[in-house]
Amino acid sequence: MSEIVSTYPVAAFHTRSNVPTTQRTAMNTLILALGVQIAFLIPSLISHGLDDRLLDGVSVWSKPIKFELSLMIMSATLIWLLPLIAPEARQGRAVRWSALAIALMGTLEITYIVIQAARGRASHFNTSTPLEAYLYNAMGIGAVTIVIGCFVIGWVIWRRANDRAADGLRFGGALGLMLGAVMTLITAGILGSGELAANSHWVGGVRSDAGGLFLVGWSRTGGDLRVPHFFATHIMQGLPLLGLLLDRTLPRFAGRGIWIGAIAGLLVVAGTFIQAMLGRPFL
Repeated sequence: MSEIVSTYPVAAFHTRSNVPTTQRTAMNTLILALGVQIAFLIPSLISHGLDDRLLDGVSVWSKPIKFELSLMIMSATLIWLLPLIAPEARQGRAVRWSALAIALMGTLEITYIVIQAARGRASHFNTSTPLEAYLYNAMGIGAVTIVIGCFVIGWVIWRRANDRAADGLRFGGALGLMLGAVMTLITAGILGSGELAANSHWVGGVRSDAGGLFLVGWSRTGGDLRVPHFFATHIMQGLPLLGLLLDRTLPRFAGRGIWIGAIAGLLVVAGTFIQAMLGRPFL
């Protein structure tokens, strides 16, 4: 395990000297995507401190910041897991095009969210004008594209893993991306449709993010469909981290441990979804 961990910084950030350019394409694309989100985050944080306008009871800049952080975490996760793929598979079209789609759609999504925040208007569940309705639907297509890209990279890890990858991290990375992608599509589809929560993410309670749970903003007066969506998406980080921990502590238990973690993740998503639909706050 120590061998593969020690090779990660080299594989992820110092590939110019010993890896062909075609093998660096996906990695460079994802690093650029991470940089774009950081570039958006800095002015959003400054605006949050200077702009006193509110939307749904909170700063108009709260949503851009949350999405920028989320996309940063996703990009960083893929940068971390990409070296798990065998070098010859890493330069294949599936990985390169998936990385490009994720980077491009993530940039387009955050650009629209930031523009709407600057205008003091909602980006999500906003069909007030024909253009905003069209762009909201386009955001849905972009989100699906991002998630499918994550699934494809997870599948390639599963099928074409690097020989030096430890079992827990390899299995956790592959299953985490694929299972997280599927559950994200399901929860995002339910959330984005607006049909179960009257064109919003709230189920009962006060239809405002004011007084919501710290940092994430989840409702504390009723159900909130953002909760299961959050846990579904972060299976992508949870299972690889579990795999890394198992590799270092219980390597012989890594395979079974990842399956147990996956089942636990599914139960959390299902449980928080039921809780939200019953109109009960997460905390």
